[in-house]
Amino acid sequence: MSRMSSVRTVIWKGTEMTLAGPELKPGDKAPDFRCVDLTLQPVTLKDTGSAVRLFSVLPSLDTPVCDAQTRRFNDAAAKLPGVEFYTISVDLPFAQRRYVNAFGIDRVHMLSDHRDASFGTNYGTLIEALRIESRAIFVLDAVGVIRHVEYVKETSSHPDYETALRIAGELSVNAGPAVK
Repeated sequence: MSRMSSVRTVIWKGTEMTLAGPELKPGDKAPDFRCVDLTLQPVTLKDTGSAVRLFSVLPSLDTPVCDAQTRRFNDAAAKLPGVEFYTISVDLPFAQRRYVNAFGIDRVHMLSDHRDASFGTNYGTLIEALRIESRAIFVLDAVGVIRHVEYVKETSSHPDYETALRIAGELSVNAGPAVK
């Protein structure tokens, strides 16, 4: 992917912070990444299968907006069985497991980008100075093409849940049976 790079920023607690990586757009092929799951096993883009996927990216599960975002997508996953939902943060897998167990998050796959920050770097969501992810949503179709992107400018703001869910739902209806 050869894309002109410009400095992109988000607002973190009132301060403008630079994002590492490219700004992805609908129609781009989803870049690969290497995260770990709750059992410390590596997970790459290929490992997420060929269903419609929604990647919910957030700074930390231990904040109110991140908690609300994860719960919202966990609830939505019950209504969209053709969509695989992933929450990605740099929280350690142990913290993610504690969160999942404490709040009954049972439909969202948790991925930690703490080791390499490759998701953040490849998807343009890493706030390098803080080594955390900014808030973003990516919806991928069944062949790994990005169909919806939202980079949330103010990290304490909620994303546009309805648009992301509508697009994911439309893609899953048109995708036919998914192979995982």
